[in-house]
Amino acid sequence: MEYIYAALLLNNAGKEINEENVTAVLNAAGVEVVDARVKALVAALEGVDIEEAISKAAVAPVAAAPAAAAPAAAAEAAPAEEEEKEEEKEDEEGGMAGLGALFG
Repeated sequence: MEYIYAALLLNNAGKEINEENVTAVLNAAGVEVVDARVKALVAALEGVDIEEAISKAAVAPVAAAPAAAAPAAAAEAAPAEEEEKEEEKEDEEGGMAGLGALFG
């Protein structure tokens, strides 16, 4: 995750996202750098418009909100024990949906 944060930090600062810059940011943060991971990150981000990817990711959770409301309405009719289980499941699913938006 630190590698992605380094890339986002470089993007925000208007710096080029390359192996040297990512490694410098990670070293400054005290992270043990794995060169293969840095190379993979830089290769994966080549040609990617990070600002566009962020704006698309910010919209995805909002679009998922109405879909999450339907199971919540159905859970209200269930007994209290089942309601607690459903809420836990929704919390897990909601968290996973948010993470998926970051990577895909």
